[in-house]
Amino acid sequence: MKIDFDKGNGLVPVVIQDNTTLKVLMVGYMNQEAFSKTEKEKKVTFYSRSKNRLWTKGETSGNYLNVEEIKTDCDNDALLIKIRPEGAVCHKGTASCFDEEGAKGFIYSLEQTINQRIDEDIQDSYTNKLFRKGINRVAQKVGEEAVELVIESKDDNIESFKNEAADLLYHLLVLFKFKGIRLSDIEEVLKNRHK
Repeated sequence: MKIDFDKGNGLVPVVIQDNTTLKVLMVGYMNQEAFSKTEKEKKVTFYSRSKNRLWTKGETSGNYLNVEEIKTDCDNDALLIKIRPEGAVCHKGTASCFDEEGAKGFIYSLEQTINQRIDEDIQDSYTNKLFRKGINRVAQKVGEEAVELVIESKDDNIESFKNEAADLLYHLLVLFKFKGIRLSDIEEVLKNRHK
């Protein structure tokens, strides 16, 4: 990966993005040494302009930024690093330095939670219990929720409609887990159809 550190007097801006939700979490700067350390250790290290030294995010808080993917922009003078955060990203204790706590992208976090509850065999989890009943029961639940959504669509209660749509999406994610696919796989199919 070729990065042009000269253009910014030895520094390049770095956009930190959550690999699951795709939310932009923070922006920092790296010099060559910080970049090399980040690549080697797979934890984001910045160059702190105020402290005039390398600074690994989480070195004091334990809230590390685990590297999933690194990309350069078209001019090779800025970086996008997709990460898996350990705890809050902002020093104020929030998930994002941009105070962005909206629901957009939450469905990917939900997918991750569903997978975790099943993979870790969490006994008191509805998700895990449903999954353990087998494909027939999971598929049946998706069918039931789809029918309930259709019924609600014929009425004027938008809150009930939204709740039934949420139930359908949730159970569909459990079915995806059973079939060994991810939401992003379905997005890819839709993207290809759009072409």
